[in-house]
Amino acid sequence: MTWLEILSLSGAGCAAGVVNAVAGGGTLLTFPVLLMLGTPPVLANATSTVGLVVGTAGSIVSFRRHLKAVQRQIWRFVPVCLAGAAMGSWLLTKTNDDQFSKLVPFLVLFATLLFFAQGFMKRSGQRPGPAWFPLLLQLPVAVYGAFFGAGIGILMLASFGFMGMTHIHEMNALKNLLGSLINVVAAVWFIAAGLVDWTQAVVLMAGALIGYFLGAHYSQRIEPRRVRHLITLTGLLISAVMFWRQFG
Repeated sequence: MTWLEILSLSGAGCAAGVVNAVAGGGTLLTFPVLLMLGTPPVLANATSTVGLVVGTAGSIVSFRRHLKAVQRQIWRFVPVCLAGAAMGSWLLTKTNDDQFSKLVPFLVLFATLLFFAQGFMKRSGQRPGPAWFPLLLQLPVAVYGAFFGAGIGILMLASFGFMGMTHIHEMNALKNLLGSLINVVAAVWFIAAGLVDWTQAVVLMAGALIGYFLGAHYSQRIEPRRVRHLITLTGLLISAVMFWRQFG
């Protein structure tokens, strides 16, 4: 790799770490850069997953004081995430992602609108949805997260909102932990399948570790309402980029 390629990948990894720590969607930064460097799409997808998975630990550590408040939810979601991640990883190694990727812009946009609407529902005094709904939604989210992953944070935050969670930092703590679990399962699967360019993955890891820590640490200094607005804006930007890539 040239120095320019190293700087591009490490910079993309750092930016992706910041974005993932706050709202998710960092794959949108690393995946295109890998494609620009000539990495085949499936290999780029798997390499991006492995390159970002280690950095998730930085955001989990930074949000550790909020994990106790969501301990009950963690144990409810872990089995679903494990099953969905295994299914999504298997799908990537067996199917072409062209058809599935066409659904992604609509999926992310829908989740962003759900998350935005959830804030109004809370203010209007409406009750959260049934307890089984977030678990039902989490399975396809985990499948998608292992298969491609961009925007998975938005989907999970929308799900948490409809189960009655309102504290954005607690929601981010749960999102980071579950997202990390999904990525670990996918990374192990992709490594076993030989779908990882290790040179590129290591460069991404170095940048992502810094980005995850900075994003998770400084996002908690912002007023929760503003973090919610930032997440909504991030989701809209992610969906716009995806629409442009697919239909532009």
